[in-house]
Amino acid sequence: MTATPDHRAAWLIVLAGGVAALQVGKLPPALPALQAELGITLVQSGFLLSIVQLAGLSLAVFMGLLADGMGLKRSMVRGLCLLALASGLGGFATSVTALLALRAIEGLGFLLVALPAPALIRRLVPPAQLPGMLGVWGAYMPTGTALALLAGPLFIPAWGWGAWWWLFAGVSLLMAAWLWRSVPADPVVHVAAGPGAWQRLRRTLSARGPWLVALTFGMYSGQWLAVVGFLPSIYAAAGVSGALLGVLTALAAAVNMAGNMASGRLLQRGWAPRSTLWLGFGAMALGSTLAFAPFTESLPWLRFAGVLLFSGMGGLVPGTLFSLAVRLAPGEQQVATTVGWVQQLSALGQFVGPPVVAAVAARAGGWQLTPLVTVGCCGVGAVLAWAAGRELARQAFMQNKPAS
Repeated sequence: MTATPDHRAAWLIVLAGGVAALQVGKLPPALPALQAELGITLVQSGFLLSIVQLAGLSLAVFMGLLADGMGLKRSMVRGLCLLALASGLGGFATSVTALLALRAIEGLGFLLVALPAPALIRRLVPPAQLPGMLGVWGAYMPTGTALALLAGPLFIPAWGWGAWWWLFAGVSLLMAAWLWRSVPADPVVHVAAGPGAWQRLRRTLSARGPWLVALTFGMYSGQWLAVVGFLPSIYAAAGVSGALLGVLTALAAAVNMAGNMASGRLLQRGWAPRSTLWLGFGAMALGSTLAFAPFTESLPWLRFAGVLLFSGMGGLVPGTLFSLAVRLAPGEQQVATTVGWVQQLSALGQFVGPPVVAAVAARAGGWQLTPLVTVGCCGVGAVLAWAAGRELARQAFMQNKPAS
């Protein structure tokens, strides 16, 4: 089947998301160099990992409201330009404070790219292809993260972490130009951010569906970023370095892509979203236990298999939730706002997760208690997935109920 121009543009949207994710993924492989040069502590490293989510934590739902007014394509282009600016300046940073501030600005740019993307993909692809394409979109984060984790341990020792930041500034700027030239223009008329915007916000936050999807995403995102984000530091402390360090950490992130794409295929084949979510959370609980529990300490390859299980099967969760966000939005005009709310609570999870895991590790003197955090998140996520499944069934029943 020949891809239409709009379908090719949808793939370009996914690529732009991957470029934005590079900005998140560039930090983990640089942490050993930053710790050596700037003397940052383990807990400060956790905040550097999570501070990029500050904009999403505070502004995502409001940016979702403004996305239609700004224009979906225009929002993504501006976000990529902001990422380029903050990353370019970050390469000159000489203190943890400056890095934290610029990482927060990068978080705003990331938000401008990631929030409008599902609605823009929905505009570009036929309805029958939407679940599969949203599953592909769900892979944007692990794709960018895996590439950064793979290249970082090779690039940073040779060129330095500052040049690493400048590299991604250039990549973001080039992606902004490509997106501007190749994606169809936004419609001329947009919804203004006036009283109608507040009505959309009220309708979104008064519905059960957006809350259930957003809370479930928070349970997933916090633990995934904590585990994958600290892998370079964990392996470096164990004596793994160079290309092997890059390959192991990149593979752990890359397998998440397969889970995301598999979720779209499973949903298209009739799997219930609740089933894919339970499978994903169950695998994350088992995988994190194998990866960090004391009884696997003498079995490093079993531990790595646990990491792959955690990340790979865990990829079923975000791919499913992006599809649920579109389906459980209160209405056509609330899709961007719903995605914004999902992004906001996802950011909350990513903001809280790494520092909590780092604090538990620092208190325990190692990573052996990490499963207490991850298994707890999986248990809560499984309950929320059950509730989301019931809400989806309720909405389907109401839509099919004959008018009285």
